[in-house]
Amino acid sequence: MLPLNDPRWKELRHAYGDATDLPQLLQALDSSTETMTDKTELWFSLWSRLCHQGDVYTASYVAVPHIIRIAGQAKGPINSSFFQLPTAIEIARKTGLAPEIPKVYAEDYHHAISQLVEIVYLHLKEDWDQETLLAATAAQAVAKGHVAVANALLNLTDDLIAEINSGELE
Repeated sequence: MLPLNDPRWKELRHAYGDATDLPQLLQALDSSTETMTDKTELWFSLWSRLCHQGDVYTASYVAVPHIIRIAGQAKGPINSSFFQLPTAIEIARKTGLAPEIPKVYAEDYHHAISQLVEIVYLHLKEDWDQETLLAATAAQAVAKGHVAVANALLNLTDDLIAEINSGELE
């Protein structure tokens, strides 16, 4: 895993250019006094840089192991984005909407994605809203290689669920 103080972050790209600001954002995610279910503004900053309108970047792959590590160390409930963002990045990669993973970071990235199942398990006894439930289920699906299922789960809405349950889905 690329250390947060490593100068190579400047070689990585995100939606707004070089990734020199990402270590600070990841550090804030790890050390904030807010509960792990809050941090709305911080998550907005991470999403807009790492998975901007479905596009991902080289820095996205390097940030994922840090996000997974933080989720694994979190005590208590976590924000659904701990599941959603790594899942969305992997969906983009698998569907060809992303650059190649830089080889030097590939092993750490793939290991982190495989750990999503464990992260879900660690937080399984917490109360989840529907968004977190869908994100956690999608994370498990993507970790097991079921990208289409993960993508469908992330795109489920209340209206679509109602249509499916009523049998009115066309």
